[in-house]
Amino acid sequence: MIAIAKVQDSQTESKLTYEKFVNLRLTDGRYEFVNGEVVKVVNTRQHEDVVAFVYKKFDREIDRLNLDLVVRQNVSIRTIASSDKQSRVPDLSVIDKQFWQSNPADYSPLQKPIQLAVEVTSTNWDDDYIDKFSEYQSLGIPEYWIVDYLAIASREFLGNPKIPTVFVNLLDENGKYQTTRFTGDDKINSRTFPEIDLTAAAILNI
Repeated sequence: MIAIAKVQDSQTESKLTYEKFVNLRLTDGRYEFVNGEVVKVVNTRQHEDVVAFVYKKFDREIDRLNLDLVVRQNVSIRTIASSDKQSRVPDLSVIDKQFWQSNPADYSPLQKPIQLAVEVTSTNWDDDYIDKFSEYQSLGIPEYWIVDYLAIASREFLGNPKIPTVFVNLLDENGKYQTTRFTGDDKINSRTFPEIDLTAAAILNI
């Protein structure tokens, strides 16, 4: 995702509180609440194509196996960073169906960990690889995918030469992510969708 604007409290010209952010009910785009600031994000068309492709794959797998899950875009989830409440909007969220339907009128960020989060990396790649990695891990999201279709992250993460990669991070028994990289024709191994027929190339070559 690409940050394009920051919003402050117009009355005090100071950073907003999390509670004020929740009550803003912003409806003119996608927003995250990061370090006391409201950040509006937009995506390129190719980014949206990658998200749409993975969405369809997940949705079909849920239908095929009649899983008690839903996949959604633009879902805000509450995280914690440096003891401060934050709100993130994964590109894709896979959520327990019963929990999702339990309060259909609610607009506030989810406070229960979702099952799987997907972030498709853009120019602010360090958010996905570092900040969101830490926040999603601390929140206890069992599975977190980073789809770096542009191979835009540093060599520290991608190696040399840098090639487009899908990273699947799975939470272990100690609450830490264990990361597996998938490139080319590697078949992606997912804990949430163990039978899914999906290769890295199918996602990365959109």
